[in-house]
Formats: sequence, C-alpha cells, structure tokens
Amino acid sequence: MLDRIEREIVPDQPKLGDIFDKLTLRDSTSCRDEIELLKEEIQSQTDEKAKSDIIALIGFVRYAKCVLYGGSTPRTNSRRRRAAVDVSVPADFRCPISLDLMRDPVVVLTGQTYDRNSIALWFESGHTTCPKTGQTLTHTDLIPNSALKNLIAMWCREQKIPFESTDFNVKSNGVVTNKTALEATRMTVSFLINKLKASQSIDSASRLVHELRVLAKTDSDSRACIAEAAALPLLVKLLGSEHPSLQVNAVTTILNLSILEANKTRIMETDGILNGVIEVLRSGATWEAKGNAAATIFSLSGVHAYKKRLAWKKRVVKGLMDLAREGPLNLKRDALVAILNLAGDREAVGKLIEGGVVEMVAEIMDGLPEEAVTILEVVVKKGGLVAIAAAYPLMKKLAMVLRDGTDRARESAAATLVNMCRKGGSEMVAKLAAVQGIERVIWEIMGMGTGRARRKAATLFMVLRRWTAGLDAEVALGAYSNVNMNTSSRIVLPG
Repeated sequence: MLDRIEREIVPDQPKLGDIFDKLTLRDSTSCRDEIELLKEEIQSQTDEKAKSDIIALIGFVRYAKCVLYGGSTPRTNSRRRRAAVDVSVPADFRCPISLDLMRDPVVVLTGQTYDRNSIALWFESGHTTCPKTGQTLTHTDLIPNSALKNLIAMWCREQKIPFESTDFNVKSNGVVTNKTALEATRMTVSFLINKLKASQSIDSASRLVHELRVLAKTDSDSRACIAEAAALPLLVKLLGSEHPSLQVNAVTTILNLSILEANKTRIMETDGILNGVIEVLRSGATWEAKGNAAATIFSLSGVHAYKKRLAWKKRVVKGLMDLAREGPLNLKRDALVAILNLAGDREAVGKLIEGGVVEMVAEIMDGLPEEAVTILEVVVKKGGLVAIAAAYPLMKKLAMVLRDGTDRARESAAATLVNMCRKGGSEMVAKLAAVQGIERVIWEIMGMGTGRARRKAATLFMVLRRWTAGLDAEVALGAYSNVNMNTSSRIVLPG
C-alpha cells in the first residue's frame, strides 16, 4: 500500500480499515501512540534506509488515522510520552522566533539565544539584525549554547518529553527526503480540507482544524501542502468563531503555517486573514488565542516589507500593547517581541510612538525592565526628537535600570541615555545629572559591564563631566565622539 501512495494512488478505505484492524490500531488514540513510537524509533536508527521507511510509515498512519477515525482533539491523559505543546515550557527554553522549545540553542553576537533552525532561516531571509534586540550584527556566526541545551535536555527527561527535532520529513536545507511521506501528507491535507468544507457542526470543525494545526507544526512540507490546498480562506471564517477551541485552533494553524517563509505572503494576501488575526489579538476568546495571534504578527513582521504595513494598522499596535500590559507574563513577552520586531522599520516606529509605545514601556518597566529598555532603545534611536521628548520622563527610571538591572538591561539603558543626551542637548544631561549617585553607577558599569555597556557608559561619564564643567552637552559629545551636532535641533520637553 505504501507503494501505491508513492504513486499518488489514494488507498481503498475498506482495505485500509482491514489493515489497521489487524494491527489493532482501532481508534485515533492508538494511532497517535503508534506515531509517537515510530518517532522514537527513528532516533535509535542509524541506517538511513530504515529511517526513510519509518518516515513513510508515520505519514501512512497519520493519513489512515484521519480517514478512518476522523479529526481528534488534544489528549488529556496518555501512557505515552508527552509533547512539548502539552506542558508549559519555561520562557528561557523557548526560541524567541518560533516560540517553540529549543532543540539546538545557539548564541548570536548580541548574546541572545535562538534555536539554530529558526535563526538560520532568519539570516537566510536576508536579515542582518538580532531579532530580539534589533541590533545590527557585524557577523552571523552561531555559537552553541551547550549549557542551556543540557538544561533543556534535563527538563525534557523530567517531563518525559522526547528531546529531538520533530521535522522528520526534511533535511536542514529543506529538501524532501521521502516521497511516500510527502504524498501521504498531501492526501491527508486533501481529506481534512474536504471534510472541513462539508462540516456542519462546530465540534467536527474544531477537530478537523486541530488536525491541521498539528500537521502544520510537523514540518515544512506539511505547511506548504496545507497552504497550497487553499486552507487559508477556510480558516478566515473560523477566526471569528465564538467557540474558544475552534478559534484557538484556527489562529494557531495560521501561526504554524506562517513559519514557512512562502506562506507569509500567502497569509498577507488572503482576504480577511490579517484582519481576522488582529481581531483575535484584540478580543480573542482565550489568552492562548490572543497570544498566538501576537506570535503570528511577530512571524509576519519577519518580512521587512510587512513591518510598516502592520504598524500602520492602529488595531495591531493597540492589541499588542494591551496584551503587553494586561496579559499573563509569557504572553506579555510575546507581545513585546512582536513590538520590537515592528520597531525595526523607521516609519513603523513613528506609528508605534503615536500609539503610545513609550507610555506602555513606562508602565511595564518595573516588572519587565530588560524587555522595556530594549524596546525604548530602538524607539529612541529611530524615532527622532518626538521619541526623545516622549522618553524624557523616563530618564530617572533608566538611571535606576543602570544601577539595578541585568547586564543586558544596563547595556540598553546606557545606549538609550547616550542617544537622548546626544539628541536632546543640555536639558537631557541636566535631568540625568540630577539623579543622585549617577556618576558612581556609570563608573561601575565602565569597569564591570559588557563591552558595549562600558563604551556607552564611558560616553555618558564624559558628557556629565564636561557638562559639570560648564560645556554644552552637544559640545561635550562632539569632543568625545567626533559627532557634529546641529545646535538648532532642540526639542520642547514636557513640563
């Protein structure tokens, strides 16, 4: 029967049922358990042909499960090992790009950690910045984070979660390794889409979309097959469902599809998809739905041309900021990462400022100082005098981050203050100088901070010393960094 699938011949359903009855795979649960066992078997195989045969079997069982037993919902209890999606993954173990559990964590130049596959795809798409901090990278070398990988592996063992890549059907370069599995995937997708079109009940639709959601998370081929089968127009209609399970399955399927670069364009060009995702972000039935809508916005903004388009939609900006203010901690971070990614475009920064991003940063700075100052650094750098004026009331808070923050937070705070003093002139320096003990704090960073933090702190220290000596802040900065400032570029600060 596998040979027939490879030749694109759809299996006869009664014969398929007989085979699975003899294998005692008589319901959806037993099929899922068998798939998990086969995935584990792949990890123990060294023979490539044996691996290929198992991959084909996984595709075959997945297809038969859907055809014979219909769509299924997430299991609540199982004697098998759980998947990472079934438990709450610690934030430090999730890739900031894919938001999935990292299997091969690597460190980029800024010190941020990502899953190797996700950051490699980011670079292959033409990006030369750190996705989380927005900093331009002078090189894209990846350093394995072995310590974190060991911690993740230990956590996975404790949670009984397999610690390996789940992308069984493709090599790292995206080349298909098994035609039978690919054809089985196409047949599975076709079956699910046709059933979804004919579905008359919410429960049935939710089960079918859940199957698409799981399949879209599996590998790149599945994501391509689902999008090519015209699933997106069907999912649009389900985003507005009042049924929480159906809505979250629909938006999460779109999120999983968006991981594939080609699907980002399909999503942005499909009528109603973007507006539907935005509406879920703003008024979704569950926090999970809102969080996955925010993650979808982040994923789509990975295409630079879409940053401005997304930021110009006021509902996107407001939805992300509301989630950053009010959501659970992990969803706050998801929203902030999406906001930071939008800030990678200079015009988008203007819309973020209009939408109140600086005020939002002020509200969350006490609870999430590292994320807050990272966003503020990018906004101040790209937002010009309007951003400087808006950030003026936060100078004391930035000084407190310099004193008490993490290394990364102190680095961003120092960089933000340098930009504010450079563009804001003497008024900004005076505000900073009025903070008690600030010179000592800056001096300590010059000796103990990260390399970038030490450089920024040295600039601040020189500015304060020269300002104290009676020199204009812009002259002080010019003397230290050879930057010629336009003395006519002054801003009106809030009273």
